[in-house]
Amino acid sequence: MLRRVQVIADFQFGGNVGPSLFPEGCTFIHSTTGRVRQVLFEGIRLATVRASDGRLTLGIEGARRLKEALPAPGYRVTIRDDVAEFVAKGKNAFAKHVTAADPQIRAGDDVIVVAGDDRLVACGAAAVSGPEMLAFNYGVAVKVRQGSEKDASGKHQSAPDEGDDEEARHECRAD
Repeated sequence: MLRRVQVIADFQFGGNVGPSLFPEGCTFIHSTTGRVRQVLFEGIRLATVRASDGRLTLGIEGARRLKEALPAPGYRVTIRDDVAEFVAKGKNAFAKHVTAADPQIRAGDDVIVVAGDDRLVACGAAAVSGPEMLAFNYGVAVKVRQGSEKDASGKHQSAPDEGDDEEARHECRAD
């Protein structure tokens, strides 16, 4: 199983990133048909294998490992520092905020979003190609799947807002 997901990573991201992304000791969650669904390391999700095409969707810890394994600009989308905080909370990265993008990125590829100092901000799916991210001044460039300010399970770690309760939200709703 380990070698299989390493080969998928090598194919999808190029180079020899498989062993860096998925080290010895990874565990797997299988579907009811026995196929690999998720790859975990020490209980933290690194990636999910998409059933539709067999490609990997990265978790934030998997994105960290990929960033270390691939030299810049490999599968990186660099955004302006002034919007990094919002993207780190899971908001999409817009084309007008992109300052650099790997020219090899194609629409649909899993990418890592970094700030100007190559600091990991988020991971997600490219909505357009790398060159298009730089050419467009509007629209989504990366559909963020997980920001760095969420823990590895995907749960948001913000403090609960005292004024945010379920009943208050429903009172304003038009039924």
